[in-house]
Amino acid sequence: MTTENVDKSLESALRDVATVTSTGQNLAKVIEGVSTNSPVNHVDHRGRVFEIYTGDSNHWQKPLVYCYAFTVRPGQTKGWGLHEKKDDRYTLISGEVLTILYDARKGSSTHGLIQKIVLTPQGIRQLRIPTGVWHMNICIGQEEAFLINHPTEIYDHNEPDRLLLPWDSEDIPIDIRSFFPTQFKS
Repeated sequence: MTTENVDKSLESALRDVATVTSTGQNLAKVIEGVSTNSPVNHVDHRGRVFEIYTGDSNHWQKPLVYCYAFTVRPGQTKGWGLHEKKDDRYTLISGEVLTILYDARKGSSTHGLIQKIVLTPQGIRQLRIPTGVWHMNICIGQEEAFLINHPTEIYDHNEPDRLLLPWDSEDIPIDIRSFFPTQFKS
C-alpha cells in the first residue's frame, strides 16, 4: 500500500519505535545501578512457583534486612519517590506496573537519564532501584498490582528515608503522558 491510498489521518500518526532487537535484546538505555531480573516460572498441573531470592543473584548484592508488600490500584500512580540511603528491590507478585525512573545523581554516568521498565508476570518481575534515583509506579493492568520490596535498609519510622514530589512535578523533566502516546493528546 502506498501513502497516497490513505486518508488525512496519516498526517497525525506516530511512527512506532523499535524497543528490542530481532533477537529480543532491549534497546533502552539503562540507568547506572538499575538491574532487572526475570525469574523462571515453574508451572505444572498444581499451579506456578518462581523463586524470589536464590541467595547468589547479582540482583541481591546487599543482604536482606527488611521486607514489605504494597499495591497500586488500576490507573493509579505511586511516586515520585527517592531514597538517600537505601536501594529498593521490587518483586512483582501480580498485576502489571510501569515503573519510570529518573537519575538525579549528579556524579552518575547516566545523570538525567529517564528509563521505563514494565513489570509483568510474563517478563521482568524484579527491579533494583539505586539510591538517588526518582521512581514512580503506574498500575497499567486491569487489576490491583501487588509487589513486595526488600529495601537494603530497615525502615526508620522516626526519620523515613523517602523524599516525595508530586507526579507532575516540573523538577523532573518528564511528561508522563509521553509514555502513553496513543492515550493522550498533546
